[in-house]
Amino acid sequence: MSDTVRQDTLVSLLGGRRGAFDATAPLVVFILTWLLTGDSIAWAAGASVASAALIAAVRLARREQPRAVVLGLLSVAVAAALVLYTGRAQDILLPRIAVNAASALVWAGFIVFRRPLLGLIVGGLLGQRTRWRLDPDLLRAYSAASWAWVAMYALRVAVLTPFWNSDSDDLAVVGGGVAQILLSWPLLVLCLAVSGSIIKLVLPKDHPGLRHPVLLATEAERTAP
Repeated sequence: MSDTVRQDTLVSLLGGRRGAFDATAPLVVFILTWLLTGDSIAWAAGASVASAALIAAVRLARREQPRAVVLGLLSVAVAAALVLYTGRAQDILLPRIAVNAASALVWAGFIVFRRPLLGLIVGGLLGQRTRWRLDPDLLRAYSAASWAWVAMYALRVAVLTPFWNSDSDDLAVVGGGVAQILLSWPLLVLCLAVSGSIIKLVLPKDHPGLRHPVLLATEAERTAP
């Protein structure tokens, strides 16, 4: 993001490599089981849920972000229930498409209402809460950089939807699964780099940086000792 906020800290907050593994491993299990069992949706769904449950048990035993672990397990269970209900293996992609579409809308909405989520995340990491919003330059930079995140979520929807709509089960499941894996961790790292570059480009050269928001005069006087 910048030299003032470590990228690995942001990655960790957003799930990181471990979160990417937890999200994609059940999908890989689903695809492999589906192929090895002659396109059996029941076996694939069951194996996917079992792998997610195993991952959740390990994470909970290590006391690693229990809320994220439970939500991850629930998301896999919902996806498995969906494919069992519809009888379409490619519907394993539908929950991820819906989540990314909703994320794109939420990030865009927060930008429109002048509360970019990237600023809320970084501001929280730096202990600033929402004071950075009193700095017009920081508000503008975070808003511009947050559009990179909107683009990331929108790209996932744009790439995965054709696979989901494909008439070929093999292309939909295998191709869509591979695409989903490639659009997880690698794309997240790229998005972090792009959003960090946008912040650097938008902030004036004489700005003191993310850790030092330039407050409006009224707020500076109110908070002065």
